[in-house]
Amino acid sequence: MNTDATEPNDEKTTDNPAEQLAEAEERMARMSRDLDDLHLEQKLTHKLAAAGAVDLETAVLVAKARIEGQSPTDPDTCVAQLRKEKPYLFGGPTEAPAARKTAGAKDRTTTGPTALEQAARKATQTGSRADLHHYLKLRRNLL
Repeated sequence: MNTDATEPNDEKTTDNPAEQLAEAEERMARMSRDLDDLHLEQKLTHKLAAAGAVDLETAVLVAKARIEGQSPTDPDTCVAQLRKEKPYLFGGPTEAPAARKTAGAKDRTTTGPTALEQAARKATQTGSRADLHHYLKLRRNLL
């Protein structure tokens, strides 16, 4: 079994150096195109993964099909266009939703002054020891 990247053709090899040179140049051109295709596919894979593609293989195939007809192959433009036209190929927002409070914890309503603020205001206005004691008692229980 031959493990070389270039396998010999089944056709009869010719002794003509010009034909051998033409065949070698053809193989080099084919390998060059294959290498360019691999580089493009690798760039698309990296760009699509960074963009958050959910199904990377499908996104790469669609992007390659779109780029194939274009002469300037710009992966960034293709990924941006693909993200715009086919958002289902990409994940949603990467932010995790904020944790909700449990049923036992209630949100504070700050529509008006709180009982502590009212008791503090009353204690300062009246100067009464009873009002001050009530304020301090509320403060100790709430804080």
